[in-house]
Amino acid sequence: MSQDLAVAVRAESALGEGPTWDATTGRLIWVDILGSRVHTYAPATGRRTVMATEQHVGAAKPCADGGLVVNLRDGIGRYDAEGAFSWLLRDPVPGRRGNDAAVAPDGALWAGTMRYDEAPGGGNLVRLAPDGAAHEALSGVTVSNGIGWSPDGSLMYYVDSPTRRIDVCPTGADLATHRRPFVTVEPGAGYPDGLTVDADGCVWVALWDGARLHRYTPRGDLDRVVPLPVARPTACAFGGADLRDLYITTARTGAPHAHPSAGSLLVLRNAGHGLPGTAFGGCQYPAPAC
Repeated sequence: MSQDLAVAVRAESALGEGPTWDATTGRLIWVDILGSRVHTYAPATGRRTVMATEQHVGAAKPCADGGLVVNLRDGIGRYDAEGAFSWLLRDPVPGRRGNDAAVAPDGALWAGTMRYDEAPGGGNLVRLAPDGAAHEALSGVTVSNGIGWSPDGSLMYYVDSPTRRIDVCPTGADLATHRRPFVTVEPGAGYPDGLTVDADGCVWVALWDGARLHRYTPRGDLDRVVPLPVARPTACAFGGADLRDLYITTARTGAPHAHPSAGSLLVLRNAGHGLPGTAFGGCQYPAPAC
């Protein structure tokens, strides 16, 4: 590893994903999807926690009133600050599970799905508003993945991994008709997975089977490549008190000769300057009937 790249938390996650910095608690949150675990790590103290979830968990994000909102196999749920679970949106589909998710600047949760067998068109993307209203923003996607917003909130970025594209769409516009390619990752460089946007408006993306991160300028120019020792990085997010360290989740699943760091949480020190996150604002309403 380079001098600035290190293992933050040694682990053997089958499918580590979705790092998120929770400024309120000073900790990083991420998941092991296939291990049905939510992990946390506080860099200032070194304290770690691990929580088992009801089902495979694609993402976990902080709630504005405490606890976590989680994108599970059968829908979106919430663990309150005491660990009690409740459903917010239950939508079970055989053979499908929750995948990456992100909270928009307005406090809404955008949560994607995919089929376990990655069958084309088997996933979707849902927006769950703070008032509990749910809207399917996209259907017919395959591996719904990275989601992020420009610093001024005017643009939304989105990845459906097999397309090899990061798409961009004006915030509030219909994704199905208004998204357009922002960048296309060249064959051989891996598949775009989870992403984050920094304070300069640059888009950082983890490349599954690419053993690297790419950073793209707001114009879509590739201006930085970060080689990694693991073949399957899955996502990245800025964290730490000053949001300058880039945390990277990784996977061991499907890698026959996995590097010893595969499945661990990596950190790239002083990588840039991240944007403050937004907590999910919709944990007060009762679960809708399904």
